[in-house]
Amino acid sequence: MNFSLTRQSITAEDAARFLQQAQFSSTPAEIDRVQKMGFEPWLNGQINRPPEQSGWDWLVAQGFNQDTSGGFKAANSMIWFQLIGQDDQVRKRVALALSEFFVVSAKGLGGVPKPKSFAVAAWWDLLNEQAFGNFRTLLERVTLSFPMGKYLSTLNNQRANPKTGRAPDENYAREVMQLFTIGLVQLNLDGTPRLDASGNTVDTYSQDDITNLSRVFTGWHADLAGEQLPENPARFKNPMQFAPRRHSPEDVQFLGLHIPAGTDGELALEMALDHLFEHPNTGPFFCRQMIQRLVTSNPSPAYVKRVAQKFNNNGQGVRGDLAAVFKAILLDREARQYDPHNPTHGKIREPMVCFVQWAKTFNAQPENGAWNIPNLDRPLGQSPFTAASVFNFFRPDYALKSASQPVRPFYAPEMEITNESTTASYANFMQAVASGRMKQLKPDYSGLLALANQPGALVEQLNTLLCAGQLSAESAEVIAGAVKDSESGPKGPAAKVATAVFLVMISPDYRVQR
Repeated sequence: MNFSLTRQSITAEDAARFLQQAQFSSTPAEIDRVQKMGFEPWLNGQINRPPEQSGWDWLVAQGFNQDTSGGFKAANSMIWFQLIGQDDQVRKRVALALSEFFVVSAKGLGGVPKPKSFAVAAWWDLLNEQAFGNFRTLLERVTLSFPMGKYLSTLNNQRANPKTGRAPDENYAREVMQLFTIGLVQLNLDGTPRLDASGNTVDTYSQDDITNLSRVFTGWHADLAGEQLPENPARFKNPMQFAPRRHSPEDVQFLGLHIPAGTDGELALEMALDHLFEHPNTGPFFCRQMIQRLVTSNPSPAYVKRVAQKFNNNGQGVRGDLAAVFKAILLDREARQYDPHNPTHGKIREPMVCFVQWAKTFNAQPENGAWNIPNLDRPLGQSPFTAASVFNFFRPDYALKSASQPVRPFYAPEMEITNESTTASYANFMQAVASGRMKQLKPDYSGLLALANQPGALVEQLNTLLCAGQLSAESAEVIAGAVKDSESGPKGPAAKVATAVFLVMISPDYRVQR
């Protein structure tokens, strides 16, 4: 077991493992920087680093605000540039994790005006801007954003009309509780379910709570201030605006909160979001899922509790400090320990994260500077902002079935999108990109070419860069043997390096990130 937080004792493997949790890649330069600075000082520097060019501004710079062809092609180019072509990796990695908690999918934005890609950019930029802010602020920005309003029906949601039978749409009221704040069952601070006297879980909310809360989310519409289509689809970026005449004036009672009839609608929204933010479930519910996205699918209750305590109080009396939360996740002893004999620790690497890691590690660049990388949902089984529903690509509580069911379920969320088809498709795709056959993006293997005829040394280096030293001796030997026996072909040493990269990245030791 290796547990080191002091910079004097940080090995290259320690640094690589930390980097692969905190961001996407661990290049030799990045590894060296972490070793010299230490985990926490390096992380502080990244958290305090301002965001780079926004997705919205990049689309404008590329001229996509003149695009009236429809579709989300430009959004794909934008997000791959953001993840691969920019250097503020920690912010981007956290924003990607947040996008799988507060889900907006392009598949549910088909009805927005052209140019549609700006709706995705506005949503992505919101998550980037708020990644290290406060959860309460993020929750309100999410609630009032046009993309979320369109996706979960708060946009143009109206008060009840007894004559027509119209009732407020309950979609967002349900999901803001179920998915974005408190979850389905009451939790202890450590994320474990609270049980009643009979040993049963206790629901957090009822249908009456949903019906009452839905009244709060009425009266909101698009803010068209400054809009000129297609040059400036400002409604996507502007928070939704309130129209009192469309708002439900009735009494609201949910989760023990009473909002009197006739309360100003904007104040009612503030009161409702404050109540959800202060709910004891919100910290452990959110923190556990962020741990799952970055570190391990099965965090111990003690780990969840330590992070949730930081959510509740950052040490200075502030609740919801996301910078403190993500620092607590990444610097926790359970994150920094590596025990190869603990089968429950770690997570499956998400396919889209694997692709970004490859591109960042080997400084892959687009041909002619154009980021014409498409939606990779088909070859990877996953691509940013393409989730089938608000429930993300996979559920946080998706568990592997076992004949001998353990006391606690063995969660493996990413396995929900892992099957024979997606595994084969991932392997085929990675073979293509590693070998340089993906015309849109070309890797730079120049730093490894000198090791092409030393397969053992080549695999050892890739073991650090891609696997943080977790490639087993057996796997390393098999891969080195395959590289030694491979034909160099017309590309010479680069072909051997590409073969090694491909074989490492499809190995089980790589796909399971510990």
